[in-house]
Amino acid sequence: MKRVLVLGADGFIGRHIAFALRARGWKVLATARGTSRLTAMGFETLRADLGKPQTHDPAFWHPHLEGGTHVVNVAGLLTGSARLMLAVHRDAPKALYTAMHGGARAVLVSAIGIDNAETLFAQTKREGEQVAKAAGVTILRPGLVMADTSYGGTSLARALATLPFVTPVVGRGDQVFNPVHADDLAIAVIACLEATPDKDPGPGPHDIGGPERVSQRQMLAGLRGWMGLSPVRVLSLPTKLAGFLGAIGDAMQLGPISRTAVAQLEHGAEADEAAICTRLGLAPRGFSTFLTTRPAGSQDLWHARLYLMRPVARLVLAFMWLASGIIGLTLPAEAFLPLIESALPDSLLTIFARGGGIIDLIIAAALIRGWRPRLMAGLQAAMVAGYTLAFTLLAPALWLLPLGGLLKNIPVLALIAVSAILEDER
Repeated sequence: MKRVLVLGADGFIGRHIAFALRARGWKVLATARGTSRLTAMGFETLRADLGKPQTHDPAFWHPHLEGGTHVVNVAGLLTGSARLMLAVHRDAPKALYTAMHGGARAVLVSAIGIDNAETLFAQTKREGEQVAKAAGVTILRPGLVMADTSYGGTSLARALATLPFVTPVVGRGDQVFNPVHADDLAIAVIACLEATPDKDPGPGPHDIGGPERVSQRQMLAGLRGWMGLSPVRVLSLPTKLAGFLGAIGDAMQLGPISRTAVAQLEHGAEADEAAICTRLGLAPRGFSTFLTTRPAGSQDLWHARLYLMRPVARLVLAFMWLASGIIGLTLPAEAFLPLIESALPDSLLTIFARGGGIIDLIIAAALIRGWRPRLMAGLQAAMVAGYTLAFTLLAPALWLLPLGGLLKNIPVLALIAVSAILEDER
């Protein structure tokens, strides 16, 4: 059985490639920073954080590449620090390629539009390509990758396409795309691994995309129609405004909503697929073809409409904790102590209020920054539950206040749970 190590196997493209390789009869070693879900999917896994120095040493990879194991590198970051992005795009892959045995092949799935872009993403991707080319790795540059599911940029596209009154586009919306289906990209990757010497495309880089060109406007209109929604007017967002929204997305760590994504969009995502498709005998489907292969389901519409609720839910909760923290720190003790009939001394209750205010402000800052969403969801739930229990014991009459009082904590807990679900994109 042919064996292949897939780097970045837990990503959107990585999962499609890993599944396609397994279906083709390859034995897949799925590698990612977190591997629990890949293990549940039935893959042999290797946990590797490419930001850690140990993965930059060929010795880390040697034990996992015995027997001429091939490599598919789909690891990548859209945003991050320069150190981290160089580690993921250049340093760890270089060690991996160095550790490969003779005769093994490797494919790097890179990105279109990085030649002239000066974003950190493009710069580090170019360095990663240089390392790959020196090692004889075949480099594929897909344009926009879409699938029956969505992630990142394609999730954002679906969300924009389902807005109720307008469909926003960046600039005039005339940027050209020729989307390739993730399954067709996986077929191209496998073709490179299995190519006979006369068909071997060589290092490249090689563009790979679909045969149909559509503008940003046409693509969003197509997605809207696929989900059964009537057309709405198009709203053109000036590039500077889109960049400002991207900066907010960077600050809140909202993935595809970033300055890098806007900058890459300005350079377009059109791939010249003719050469690689002819050489390998590939026939990827066009956008209209794969979009209409299956009907949209309720899960597609729900996900699209809920996608932009992720930042909304987070900001609502951040506002609540911010207001609670300010009140806890500044409200005079004589304003809240009469509400609490307790044997505890007033000084201790005041300390609790001020300490709770500080914790509330920390939670608000963490939510705005998007720091450790799972941990923060647990902390929020614990704080609300703790407040509820404490005030139930100290002042049970708060449950009977006309405007809700402690009753409001029940929907707050529900919102925290929904927000935690929306934060989990995997």
